[in-house]
Amino acid sequence: MRNARLIYNPTSGREEMKRRLADILHRLDSAGIETSCHATTGEGDATREAADAVERGYDLVIAAGGDGTLNEVINGMAGRDNLPPLGIFPLGTTNDFARALGISRNWEEYCDLVIRGETRPIDVGKANDRYFINIAGGGTLTELTYEVPSKLKTMIGQLAYYLKGIEKMVSLTPQELIIQASGQEIIHDEFMVFLIANSNSVGGFDKLAPGASIDDGLFDVIALRKCNLAEFVRVATLALRGEHVNDKKVLHFRTDYMEVTSPGQVQLNLDGEFGGMLPGTFRILPQHLRIFA
Repeated sequence: MRNARLIYNPTSGREEMKRRLADILHRLDSAGIETSCHATTGEGDATREAADAVERGYDLVIAAGGDGTLNEVINGMAGRDNLPPLGIFPLGTTNDFARALGISRNWEEYCDLVIRGETRPIDVGKANDRYFINIAGGGTLTELTYEVPSKLKTMIGQLAYYLKGIEKMVSLTPQELIIQASGQEIIHDEFMVFLIANSNSVGGFDKLAPGASIDDGLFDVIALRKCNLAEFVRVATLALRGEHVNDKKVLHFRTDYMEVTSPGQVQLNLDGEFGGMLPGTFRILPQHLRIFA
């Protein structure tokens, strides 16, 4: 019999996990996966539990929640030896990483996939001393994901992000950045936002980094140069169709290592959570973790 540790956010997905927990545990147990569970209680709790699960030698770890919960679990696991495979029940507002991997929101289907043991290796990103699985970025718009109150996300879902985005658009300001990356000349310019993508799904948009792959050992870097509101709307419209990467206002390249500095105060966003401030050093850990997908 295999043993699993299920770490879940009880408030994600309009508290869906509370309603499904008994059924999920029964389905896994019936298939020979003895599962203990932990309901997170606050910031950092999922990271501590995931690290403990690795230390105690669980055969698999399962994260249930949104991108924030997943990021915490990744930070408890990444960088260690002999990592168990990770399962994901996507219960958040956007579930970017689960979208990128095509992970089903149907809990029965996903339980069966875990039971069959179907996994694939994925890259993990490291930003300074923290890890991310989907996206790192900086700039005014990247702040909205962790500024939206969790209660509002629970009540109205992704609409909460759109409302906050509209509020942010009227105060968009460029920031001076110095970007140094493997295989690239030093770039010193003003940017509205920069994104370091590990997958093609970012902020609910599945074509923002259209060529990104989760297991190719490279980041896709996309940065929007200084522009006015009309130009921003034009590029955003192109991004909905994945046609923005060749626009003159967009910087796009691939790399496995990157350093970003700024003379100003620039916040970092890691998988939708506050990730500290620049300067930032970003490196990729190729195929560092196996995911049930």
